[in-house]
Amino acid sequence: MITKIEKVFRSPYAVPNGLQVTDEGLWIVDQITDRVALVEITADPDYTVPKLIRDIPSESSNTSGMTFGEGALWLAANGSGERWRTVRDTDAETGEIFKVDPATGETLGRYPIPDGGGTHGVEYDHYDEGHIWVQTLKNQVTHKMRTSDWSIQKTLPLPHGRGHGMVRVEDGLWSTHTSDRVIVKLDLEDGTPLDVIEVSEDYPEPHGLSIYGDDFLYCDASSGWIAKITW
Repeated sequence: MITKIEKVFRSPYAVPNGLQVTDEGLWIVDQITDRVALVEITADPDYTVPKLIRDIPSESSNTSGMTFGEGALWLAANGSGERWRTVRDTDAETGEIFKVDPATGETLGRYPIPDGGGTHGVEYDHYDEGHIWVQTLKNQVTHKMRTSDWSIQKTLPLPHGRGHGMVRVEDGLWSTHTSDRVIVKLDLEDGTPLDVIEVSEDYPEPHGLSIYGDDFLYCDASSGWIAKITW
């Protein structure tokens, strides 16, 4: 697939590891502090940073993915935050998904990763409300979970390691694979790769991923950049 990739702005946080576009703006989560910022999707011409609307705390830890659905933010906690900061009582001991109030940061629910272990990717399914896709690092799959009872409805294999951000579209599920610098479109029935976007070393490394109109936005936790993919 022929694409254009461009830097948009630097994150207000040093280590952005998940992002999600909503009607209010762009949410970005910091892997170190686990705070979540809502920003305008525009860049200051002098400093190349976005305008902050508000930011909230969260009880998540080592946050490595984010989505929005059912009026809430869903944060992928990839275990304890001990690598980055002092451990908190609320830290996840292993991977968990936190459901968070976007106004206050209050935890509305905590859900285990189905296979145990860590996670880097979570995506609410707006084509099938009441369901959310959750990646597992342990088994390299993505599960479609029903949010009402946290039961597995479908499991798709991932074509590469280190799965990260995802975007659900009408005819597939895009999955980011950071180490291989690819974003792969998966068939919703069996996970067969249908298309691929390659992100060369010339551009920020892909971590979190979000739909943005007809385009994608992604974040790079290593450099702090937010980038846009168009085609």
